[in-house]
Amino acid sequence: MASDTAPVQHFIRQIVREDVESGRQPSVRTRFPPEPNGHLHIGHAKAICLDFGIAAEFDGRCNLRLDDTNPGKELPEYVQGIQDDVHWLGFEWAELRHASDYFEVFYRAAEKLIRDGKAYVDDLNADEVRAYRGTLTEPGKDSPFRGRSVEENLDLFQRMRAGEFADGAKTLRAKIDMASGNMNLRDPAIYRIRKQTHQNTGDAWPIYPMYDFAHCLSDALEGITHSFCTLEFEDHRPLYDWFVDHVDLAGHPELWQPLVEAGIPTAPSKPRQIEFARGNLTYTVMSKRKLTQLVTEGLVDGWDDPRMPTLSGARRRGFPAAAMRAFWERMGVSKQNSNIDFGVLEACVRDELDAHAPRRMAVLDPLKLVLTNLPEGHQETVEFPNHPKDESLGKRDLPFSREVWIEREDFAEVPPKGFKRLIPEGEVRLRGIGIIRCDEVVKNDAGEVTELRCTLDPETRPGGNATDRKVKGTIHWVSAMHAVAAEVRLYDRLFEVENPGDERDGKTLKDYLNPEAKRVVQGYIEPAAADAEPEAHWQFERTGYFVADRHDHRPQRPVFNRTVGLRDTWARKGR
Repeated sequence: MASDTAPVQHFIRQIVREDVESGRQPSVRTRFPPEPNGHLHIGHAKAICLDFGIAAEFDGRCNLRLDDTNPGKELPEYVQGIQDDVHWLGFEWAELRHASDYFEVFYRAAEKLIRDGKAYVDDLNADEVRAYRGTLTEPGKDSPFRGRSVEENLDLFQRMRAGEFADGAKTLRAKIDMASGNMNLRDPAIYRIRKQTHQNTGDAWPIYPMYDFAHCLSDALEGITHSFCTLEFEDHRPLYDWFVDHVDLAGHPELWQPLVEAGIPTAPSKPRQIEFARGNLTYTVMSKRKLTQLVTEGLVDGWDDPRMPTLSGARRRGFPAAAMRAFWERMGVSKQNSNIDFGVLEACVRDELDAHAPRRMAVLDPLKLVLTNLPEGHQETVEFPNHPKDESLGKRDLPFSREVWIEREDFAEVPPKGFKRLIPEGEVRLRGIGIIRCDEVVKNDAGEVTELRCTLDPETRPGGNATDRKVKGTIHWVSAMHAVAAEVRLYDRLFEVENPGDERDGKTLKDYLNPEAKRVVQGYIEPAAADAEPEAHWQFERTGYFVADRHDHRPQRPVFNRTVGLRDTWARKGR
């Protein structure tokens, strides 16, 4: 797809360009390989944009591959959610693959390593494996089962496959180097016994490959030319190369014959792995464990709660996909981990919505205002542009009547310094109507203001003789006779500190929650806003940017979520 902004030059783009121009890689193949054990978050969008964006830029292909090797934590809900999120971001994969598509190939590859004397079946339990592994400063010790013969290892591995042994009783390990300075090379596990139903293969397999083994071989099977990974996988790269080199898929087509028979396109090669820094944002957390905690403890209203940093939450909040793409493109790609201020993402959202969101009138904290010099039952229509900067969005007719709703904060009996809106005996311009004067303030028995009685200067109405008369303030309104009641959910940042993941001094996520992150109010909107389709974006004038909730909004029962305010109030508060 076309980029939303000019590409930012970074080291990965340069590496791929050099590979293409030199002929080293005449065609580019990438992949986005999430594990379907949770919902994707905003940080994943960086990888998605990089994987799909680089492929598109160089006329290549990008697969979506679900690395589903851990059946205990994987659900069809996550599989579908991942596909929905990638589509929402605006990308289409060349092929949808699953690591589980290759389970038979992985098993054959493991048998090859055993026959080559490069893998063995180990009886050590998890605690014993950790004890034998050594430390960063001390080498590990060989397992007492490391010297098993090829024949014995093949027999045991085949019996593992047949389901003969209990979970955890045995593992298949690569025979590399227990003294290696890279802990990943100290005879890592290749297969473990796990008698659990897999969401894609059912009960066909009682053993499952480890992620490191399956991931790199999946890349090789798919002919991936450039494998982009985050920095924590840099130390895994020697292990990936070891697996790819010693299995040697390209030299042993019999290993992937099952894929040929199944009609799954296969082009074995050795991918080039390139690591980059994660995308971290302030005022949020992106740990799957902590996101799960928020959901399971009821601190949010599910995975797509608009306060959540999940992509489904951002979508429901009203963050445009184009803004998300533009944000990660502007941030670029580097090798340096850093935290990006959440306000930068919000600024990208404002830029996108300011340019494309039509304007509508809405009053969220209503106060009745009566224009006493208009006749009872007066109503008319006033023409308003849908966007002040984009005439192509056209105009609409807005109903107006003798009684209107205004925002309560647009009136003050005792105005603070610099207040430019309505006060007793003061004047303001009623947006698109004319200048009004407040003549009377009506209160209830508790002393609360319930109604303002005002007069409209007819000479200041459009087409009148005094339309250029100046007043300091302009306020918006909706017709009380025609307005539609709406539920408006005012969302803000979920946490009130920059680093809510900091658990020092006994603090937890709960201690950092922002009590103002969600407020629900009953307001009034103009009829044209009520007719919005779910996920339609609007700017409610003078208030902020809002979206019709994708699940709950109905024209007869409107529900809007605040996406972001018109300005960054967090920066103003110095938080």
